[in-house]
Amino acid sequence: MRAAVLRGGTVRARVIDDPVPGPGQLLVRSLACGICASDIHFMDHLEAGADDDSGMSTYDRDVDIVMGHEYCAEVVDHGPGTERRIPIGTRVSSLPVLSTGTGRRIIGQNPESPGGFGEYFLLDESLTRVAASELPSEIVCIADAISVGWSAASRAQLTTQEVPLVIGCGAIALSVIAQLRRLGVGPIIAVDFVASRRATALAMGADVVIDPAEISPYQAWRDVAHGSPESTKEMIAMAGLPGCVVFECVGVPGVLDSIIRGCERGTRIFSMGGPPEGDHLSTLIAKRKGLNIQFGGGPSLRHWDEAFEAVCSGSLDVTPMLGRTVGLDEVAAALDASRDADGPVRIVVVP
Repeated sequence: MRAAVLRGGTVRARVIDDPVPGPGQLLVRSLACGICASDIHFMDHLEAGADDDSGMSTYDRDVDIVMGHEYCAEVVDHGPGTERRIPIGTRVSSLPVLSTGTGRRIIGQNPESPGGFGEYFLLDESLTRVAASELPSEIVCIADAISVGWSAASRAQLTTQEVPLVIGCGAIALSVIAQLRRLGVGPIIAVDFVASRRATALAMGADVVIDPAEISPYQAWRDVAHGSPESTKEMIAMAGLPGCVVFECVGVPGVLDSIIRGCERGTRIFSMGGPPEGDHLSTLIAKRKGLNIQFGGGPSLRHWDEAFEAVCSGSLDVTPMLGRTVGLDEVAAALDASRDADGPVRIVVVP
């Protein structure tokens, strides 16, 4: 098969062996696969894969790796020991995890579990879901990105006395915004330096967008959450000031620490970014402010299923996130383009 292969730190399209489905696995043909920031983090920070003692995400410079974990695919064959419940030719997707004879692997981040940047790859039959949708595969494949922010927003369980502040307006942040809107939470305040990303945040459900070059996000949050001095006095008298819930969706060193330093006392922080090179946090300030920080964690299967159904049904419109599509020969250039914060939220590979 043809695939855009990562080896030695570079990506190029070439011919490699077709994957062979093992017990409980399906062979599928990639129809569309989104380029995620974690693909770039994976290839740029080999030490993160080298230090992953779980074996789920492993980067070996001397071995072929086919990335791509946000996919829509078509069933081509059933491996041994499968239930064959999904007919050949059916459009599908799945949580990007593959069970192998040596353990669980993240699809697209391990030599044993090639991803959607190739013509064919493998899925775990037990996790595979049918894409019951008339929407294009380029839209359906965005569901995996939606599931991450969807899960964070759902787990946060905001109350009516809390106002969310979303830092960064990439794909994960936009999915946080979309799910907060569906949950009836608001006003939703979104922050990004890039005007096009702020516009997309509004399209996905944000109420207020902030350019941090013009105003502190935390001052903007206070302006929105507290309102006029008169309304602030009324809130204090009745139930106290609103609480702040921050969703950090940037993944650049220093951002989480700046949130710790700038946010309100008692803020709840959901850190979805997680820079691969690590970060320094002002833990004493966090302690004095009584902050509660929840780090990452991928979506639960239930939340993944919910997000997938919302995208497939069209009840959640993700078209504002979709940029251009590229072929396998253009993947390397598209990965570079995805580093540009002013570029499209999602470039999709169509093998």
